[in-house]
Amino acid sequence: MASSNHFTKPTSSQAIDDDFPSNALTPHSSRYAVRESPNPSAIYPSPAHFQNSPSSLFSQSPASPFGTNVSSGIVPQLQNIVSTVNLGCKLELKKIALHARNAEYNPKRFAAVIMRIRDPRTTALIFSSGKMVCTGAKDEEKSKLAARKYARVIQKLGFPAKFKDFKIQNIVGSCDVKFPIRLEGLVFAHSQFSSYEPELFPGLIYRMYTPKIVLLIFVSGKVVLTGAKVRQEIYDAFENIYPILKSYKKVPT
Repeated sequence: MASSNHFTKPTSSQAIDDDFPSNALTPHSSRYAVRESPNPSAIYPSPAHFQNSPSSLFSQSPASPFGTNVSSGIVPQLQNIVSTVNLGCKLELKKIALHARNAEYNPKRFAAVIMRIRDPRTTALIFSSGKMVCTGAKDEEKSKLAARKYARVIQKLGFPAKFKDFKIQNIVGSCDVKFPIRLEGLVFAHSQFSSYEPELFPGLIYRMYTPKIVLLIFVSGKVVLTGAKVRQEIYDAFENIYPILKSYKKVPT
């Protein structure tokens, strides 16, 4: 089960060469939070990380309670974009770490160079195979722009880097419905889609089938949505879940 983690803002990066825009991605120390971490492998998990239940459990999408559609009027904010790109050449990571600014490399801990820029504030994980993961951008265009800037840094170090197969792998959004939610009632009524073990993690994990999104729902009314490939999936998933959350609103006693 997921462990308890919280959103924190990424810490400021070191000064960087003015030649390169500073869109820096940040490795994620927690499974759901945007936070710098000594463990760069802890990036947002793919939906498959959660969706390991039998496929029969995902044979239907959640319906609005009582068959009514309630518009939320709330637009989830994108918190993180994870993208990948192929630089198309083998890389000497030691050379990159020695000559590039804001780059660190500790092969005993992680087999990639961690590089940061400020605009957009992002972090890249650069592997010797030429594959690169870019994380921390707030929208798709900034993620692509940041990836191009990292590729340009690699080119200036003398590697024949290209920019191939750019792809958005995960989009994470969040919002607040502004009312407390009865998670126990929700997990009981939607057990085929959800799991809730407050001793292990304070949020309810809701696995939506259409679109294929994982939602973390907290009693406070905060909602985190992850696993999207395009932002519309985030918006659609929230509109699907909102009437359900509304029906499990805590009533003050």
